[in-house]
Amino acid sequence: MPNPRRGIQPLYWQRGALHVLDQCALPARENWLRIDNAAGVADAIRSMMIRGAPAIGIAAAYGVVLSGRMHADKPVSAQQQAIAADMRLLAAARPTAVNLFWALARMRRVLEKQSPQLVEVLLQEAQAIHQQDLEQNRRMAELGSSLILSGSAVLTHCNTGSLATGGYGTALGVIRSAFRAGHLRGIFATETRPWLQGARLTVWELSRNDIPVTLITDSAAAAVMRREHINWVIVGADRIAANGDVANKIGTYALALAARHHGACFMVVAPFNTVDMQLASGADLPIEYRSGEELWKTAGFEQPPAGVEILNPVFDVTPAALVDVLVTERGVIPKPELRKMMEACANTR
Repeated sequence: MPNPRRGIQPLYWQRGALHVLDQCALPARENWLRIDNAAGVADAIRSMMIRGAPAIGIAAAYGVVLSGRMHADKPVSAQQQAIAADMRLLAAARPTAVNLFWALARMRRVLEKQSPQLVEVLLQEAQAIHQQDLEQNRRMAELGSSLILSGSAVLTHCNTGSLATGGYGTALGVIRSAFRAGHLRGIFATETRPWLQGARLTVWELSRNDIPVTLITDSAAAAVMRREHINWVIVGADRIAANGDVANKIGTYALALAARHHGACFMVVAPFNTVDMQLASGADLPIEYRSGEELWKTAGFEQPPAGVEILNPVFDVTPAALVDVLVTERGVIPKPELRKMMEACANTR
């Protein structure tokens, strides 16, 4: 069962299965699902039961463990082929979050060693990925919160807390740490349409941690920046290009533009495995588009009027020029650009 001393947890491993908190049911119900096969993990990722780039990567790693368990009795060559097929299924679940592919690459390196205790070493690697993410979150929270002056107001978008990570948070981890340090006079969270991660998840998390928060509509963000004198907009990332361009939840780009106009600083908080140095810029970032039903049915209707088309991009790209600071576990990168990203990439401490 989840350890209450660790706070909110999106998933945990127990007795040969992955246990997942169904984020689609929150905040009305806290439903835990037991998943014992890789296909089930892929479906949970695809259906948004598991979401948030770091959490997706962690879940995928455990999915490889489940595949190893399922195919443990097969001859080595057949086992390798079956696990490889499951890994392709996991990789196809969500195309934008690079943490998914990073975690699968780590698991693939373990597979290539062909250990006789394959399932055990796979599980050790998945647990290491999980624990590493938690440690990175706490380091980023320390670094990011140190930049926030006392009396600041912050605004965040989507959910980047415990539910989206190994159990602490990226952008929300920074906000949580800044609040505990007594630096914040106000926290504002967007509702984040169409899945309402901000309304359903972020404010639920903060409330559970006794942290006061004000929920606003997405379209109110610019007005709130002006009226409340927001000092920082703090967001996470699903993939970051080599030049510092950031792919994040749809609406992030608009927030960055509004922040620049209103004099608010714009902070991106993400572990360095979110950086994809193979992508030169945001122009190369793959953007996921989901069914238009997510927009129309959220409004309470079965079908749009005849002739209406629906465009439903899940992410957008914020140019590096609008990012004031990128916070990773490797350090703070002000005004990220290619040279600074390459230096951070070389820093493997």
